[in-house]
Amino acid sequence: MKCAVIGLGVIGKVHCEIIQAQAQLVAVCDIDESKFDLYPDALHYTDYKKMLKEVRPDVVHICTPHYLHTPMTVFALGENINVFCEKPLCIDKDDIAKILDAEKRSKAILGVSMQNRYNASNLFVKEFLKDKKIKGAMGYMAWNRDEAYYNSGAWRGKWATEGGGVLINQALHTFDLIQWFTSYPQSITAKISNLSLLGKIEVEDTVAVEADCGDYKFNFFATNSNSTNLPVHITVSTDQGNITVMDENVLVNGELKVLSNSNKFYGKHCYGSGHEFIIKDFYECVKTGKKFALDGLEASKVIKMILATYSSNGEAVKI
Repeated sequence: MKCAVIGLGVIGKVHCEIIQAQAQLVAVCDIDESKFDLYPDALHYTDYKKMLKEVRPDVVHICTPHYLHTPMTVFALGENINVFCEKPLCIDKDDIAKILDAEKRSKAILGVSMQNRYNASNLFVKEFLKDKKIKGAMGYMAWNRDEAYYNSGAWRGKWATEGGGVLINQALHTFDLIQWFTSYPQSITAKISNLSLLGKIEVEDTVAVEADCGDYKFNFFATNSNSTNLPVHITVSTDQGNITVMDENVLVNGELKVLSNSNKFYGKHCYGSGHEFIIKDFYECVKTGKKFALDGLEASKVIKMILATYSSNGEAVKI
């Protein structure tokens, strides 16, 4: 499997490491040529279109700032090159349509890196809930992303380039997991705010959401203004009690379940251990023609929830 990577920032390096363990890294692309030193055996490009046309990889990994995901994904799919794109899929409604159309027209497939669905703890919760009647759910994420973090990239903290703040970046995985565990909401009522970085960033650092799923609701809170990074928490209430997941730990009615998963963490611990599993699964789908679950349509679900949250301002928004 010949693979290429566009974007050699923090997450791009994670993808490169996993590719080198599972496949062949044949080319890398970044506007900062100093990053090429880490990959002496790969071809080096500063123009992603030129790289894709010349190298024709089996898979291209897109690990660039959020606003570049759509044009790069659409171009690669247009070249019939399989795309594995970092989250978020995109940052606005029009981009969803562009990507889904490109995916439909392409002979290649698209996968989106929502790797937390592959964590053993979350797979346990998903399986546990299969035969339960859900009564409600709640989740929260309380992390710290300070001014220095946002200053680390000119695209961060801006609506036009990041597409939002805590919700579309750090909390996207947890927001997605809640709806994956329960059901897709009919409407969302939410408030966003900037509690600690007002005047420093354009986007929100805190969000509170109530999602109406018909027979029940789920609530979600996320902030980047906490003093420390706390474990992410989701609890789902059912007719047979509560199940809680906190990072890699699962409690069923207060009883801790012992799970097995890869001990290998690539990059930051907050990324979880799912990257190697989701990439392996995507490669297998490329090889066999099997449908990859986290395609454009599936990945667009949480984007629609996020966009509804941003437009709510305390009013219910149908999805």
